[in-house]
Amino acid sequence: MSFLSFFKNELPANIPQVSAEKVDKTYKRLRIQTFLAATFGYALYYVCRLSMGVMKQPLIDAGLLNATQLGIIGACLYWAYAVGKFVNGFLADGANIKRFMAAGLVASVAMNFIMGILGVSALNGAMANSTLFIAFAVCWAINGWAQSMGAPPAIISLSRWFPLRIRGTFYGFFSSSHNIGEGLSFVFVSALVAAFGWKWGFFGAALAGILGVVIVVFFLHNSTESKGLPSIETLAGEAQPQEVSASEKRAQTRRMQAAVIRNPGVWILAAASAFMYMSRYAINEWGIIFLQEARGYSLTEAGAIVGINPIFGILGTVFSGWLSDAVFKGDRKYPAFVAGILEAIALVLFLFGGPQKWVAILSMVLFGVAIGVLISFVGGLMAIDLVPRQATGAALGIVGMASYAAAGLQNVVTGVLLDNHIVDGVHDFTYASWFWIGSAVVSFLLPILNWKRKQQVI
Repeated sequence: MSFLSFFKNELPANIPQVSAEKVDKTYKRLRIQTFLAATFGYALYYVCRLSMGVMKQPLIDAGLLNATQLGIIGACLYWAYAVGKFVNGFLADGANIKRFMAAGLVASVAMNFIMGILGVSALNGAMANSTLFIAFAVCWAINGWAQSMGAPPAIISLSRWFPLRIRGTFYGFFSSSHNIGEGLSFVFVSALVAAFGWKWGFFGAALAGILGVVIVVFFLHNSTESKGLPSIETLAGEAQPQEVSASEKRAQTRRMQAAVIRNPGVWILAAASAFMYMSRYAINEWGIIFLQEARGYSLTEAGAIVGINPIFGILGTVFSGWLSDAVFKGDRKYPAFVAGILEAIALVLFLFGGPQKWVAILSMVLFGVAIGVLISFVGGLMAIDLVPRQATGAALGIVGMASYAAAGLQNVVTGVLLDNHIVDGVHDFTYASWFWIGSAVVSFLLPILNWKRKQQVI
């Protein structure tokens, strides 16, 4: 078996078929296993991605890196992720999603472990700061590509295992994986760094990633057919796709993906998601250091406060999916618009609401709920609602590419703004704050252009 064929979505010959009387029970059991594996597996992907955000202030305090360098390192991950999300989104449509998702997490674990080793070398004086910067940038870029192999297969698993009528509900549940991963990063990794030093943030993230690999390998299932079940269309009572050969099916998928690229609605949502990700990752990457420098909190306190945001984000994602399916009958535009306004309000409160702890906590509660809805809708579900099921990965690839390219740009711009506005040895966050808030406002205005657009027919 070649390396590439290992990842192809090809059914082995003579798969034992599930007997008719056991189909329903088996389908529901494997469906929930796949859903939970995708959700928690991707949550642990996030721990391997956000570990650096917790370590910014310790790295600056140690004199190893400055804010601009940290911004560039962060951007390397997001830019590699952006390209990878586009490429891997297309590849995942025709991939064995179990193998695809597990391979990406293995690579991400390796990069976090290597960076922990590099950290030990730097602290022992065996590596110059400039060398550490270059090594971190390269490793974090590789990690970015590896991270791009997580979301497409996880979300495609929902298309392969869930009927259309409940896909939005379970997409909302799945989107809580972002929040679970962020919460683990801010609380678990912050505690490790505070107790044992910044290099342990990488080692802790690597251990979390290993757990994620185990979950994906044993509980994520490639498709209903791969387990001896009928197609998802048959199980869900949906219209049956036309029977075609494997080569014709691949050609059909490519035609649909090409049509998705030409769909202006997908690109509008990609731009909206790009601005939303600027504001989202502004808090994820710089929120802790903002609370440390501008509000005087310790690393543990700052990590705990920012960690509130993903906890309440779970409520936003879970509630949003159910609400849009049950109340709005699959129409996501109104709850997405309200969530966008709420996000902007939360940012203003966090950045300009004063030093009181309750203000910071309230702002993170509101921000978490809003971002939870927006990740689910603007960051994915509204785009895949516009395209055929067979081109889900392509739509996600376009939106993901724009989102993470913007997240990387935000990281560099923020780092430069902070290093160029230092007052009494402390970063002045004023200009960065308005940059973040402006991004949030643009993100909820853009989707209005799509309000009358229907699903693409190919």
